[in-house]
Amino acid sequence: MHCQLAWRNIWRNPRRTAVILTAIIIGVWTMLMVTALMRGVSNGMVKNAVSTLTGEIQIHAQGYRSDPVIEHSMTDIQTVENTLTDVLPEKAVYAFRIRVNAIASNARHSGGLTLVGIVPDTESQVSFIGPEAMRAGRYLDETDKNGILIGEATANKFDTEVGKKLVLMSQDTADEMASRAFRITGIYTAEMSSTEKQFAFVHMDTARDMLKLPDGISEVCILLPDGENLDRTASELRASLGEGFAVHTWREILSAITAYLELFDGFMMLWYVVTFIAMGFGIINTTLMSVFERMREFGVLKALGMKPWWIVRGVLTESVFLLLLGSAAGDLLSIVTVGVLAATGIDLSSLAAGAEFAGLSRIIYPSLTVTDVGMANLVVCLLGVVVCVYPAVKAARFTPVEAMAHT
Repeated sequence: MHCQLAWRNIWRNPRRTAVILTAIIIGVWTMLMVTALMRGVSNGMVKNAVSTLTGEIQIHAQGYRSDPVIEHSMTDIQTVENTLTDVLPEKAVYAFRIRVNAIASNARHSGGLTLVGIVPDTESQVSFIGPEAMRAGRYLDETDKNGILIGEATANKFDTEVGKKLVLMSQDTADEMASRAFRITGIYTAEMSSTEKQFAFVHMDTARDMLKLPDGISEVCILLPDGENLDRTASELRASLGEGFAVHTWREILSAITAYLELFDGFMMLWYVVTFIAMGFGIINTTLMSVFERMREFGVLKALGMKPWWIVRGVLTESVFLLLLGSAAGDLLSIVTVGVLAATGIDLSSLAAGAEFAGLSRIIYPSLTVTDVGMANLVVCLLGVVVCVYPAVKAARFTPVEAMAHT
């Protein structure tokens, strides 16, 4: 009976009901759209970071991360391979790399960069570098023993192009300067120009020959299927490899992004509360207006014997119906909006420099999770009921004499 009365009462004044519903819909839509944008930003940051040679798990020799020199290379490759075969999930992929600091030069310019020796087939499975990243030229293959891949920003800096030579120098295992001339095989593009300026890729066998490192590697980069069991897998690798190796997840390597993600949920809750406060004033004012307009009605009900608690329950039931309707409509509007924006993404190319400085992707794809939608609706419904308690109690405290005297 209370539900039937409440449903009929909210439609007695369609205009007032439309005002409340509009406030709730806009509030829920605003909450979820900001959440979707922030989620898209965080997902883009993580995706870029993981694909830019970080992966989800990295294995190094002890001391390499604090001092990334050729002396801190892993030489017991067989132990590493056996451990990876035993521990990693079935669809996990990994790649071996040699990574050292180097100086590149040609007839016009010189500058520092990071020389990365890769196995082309496996590297393309765990990072951004691959055939699809080539802007000019082609990707490395097994025959390119003297080929090198450089970024578009590096090519522009050195005023060079595909087919020309680039000389790289670095320190080898004998603590001597090793240099080698490479022929530019391809020029790649990356999400951020800083990546294009930093990394140059050569075949692993070539890097080993240049650095006099017969069978060592600098790091192992691992990509898990859908990021599943990240911490557990890392723990198992640490236990299996022992003290001579260091295993780190991307959260440990990318501490700044990890800190941002930890702040994300707290910021979203704060945003929900702030948005609801603005929305709550509209809800409580409109509900109070409805209560005072029906003052005589409440007085008559009390004169007929209705208990005050029943009046409170009736007003709160009306509020719950309005909150549920508004939340559902806001959810639907948000899902449609996010779906439209996610199909093409929000292009920030015109702000590429600023976006890159902040670590953002050039294209943001808004994203919503079930948890985000549930949390926003929970905040709106719970706090909505709380703010409607005052009008409900106000209605229950009207006496029949006060109600009949009201005009």
